[in-house]
Amino acid sequence: MTRVLIADDQALLRGSFRVLVDSAPGLEVVAEASDGVEAVALTRAERPDVVLMDVRMPEMDGIEATRRICAETDTRVLMLTTFDLDEYVYSALRAGASGFLLKDTRPPDLLAAIEVVASGDALLAPSVTRRLVAEFASLPSGPMTRLDGVTAREQEVLTLIAKGLSNDEIAARLHVGIATVKTHIGRLLHKLAARDRAQLVIAAYESGLVRPTST
Repeated sequence: MTRVLIADDQALLRGSFRVLVDSAPGLEVVAEASDGVEAVALTRAERPDVVLMDVRMPEMDGIEATRRICAETDTRVLMLTTFDLDEYVYSALRAGASGFLLKDTRPPDLLAAIEVVASGDALLAPSVTRRLVAEFASLPSGPMTRLDGVTAREQEVLTLIAKGLSNDEIAARLHVGIATVKTHIGRLLHKLAARDRAQLVIAAYESGLVRPTST
């Protein structure tokens, strides 16, 4: 079973998400939190596989809660927001979130997203990637992420990941098999100490490998 914690300050939404998740085969809700402080404490206690995390909550917002959860546990965080152009997308992913969804996402898509994140992948749609690019374009230059030990082929794969391509699309672009792409991604995750695909996108831009104007 994939164990899920729901963190949202609105009781009605928490209840709706709980009914939806508990109705899905292979998923179960193990706890609910009404703010970020409670989300962190319950994650420490219950060790869920995935936290559905609201961005805006009292006491401690979802971004700070995500940062603490990802620093202290192996639990993965799927951020939820009401706003399509939420200004916190970059901050949430930088804090360690593995995905970002709107609260009005279709129920089957939300359930699928939980499974994707629980499996160790990241849910990073091209629209989110574009927002990350825009955010990087507005940020002042900072310390560069180093790509020590990353091969030329791995840099090609990293560039395509940063542009929002799926594994299938990367395989087609580079004329290699899916297994080869997954091997390259696994090595990138290890070499760059990244949790998942979302963190690889950030590393690609912070290293200067991909320019913010490359949309």
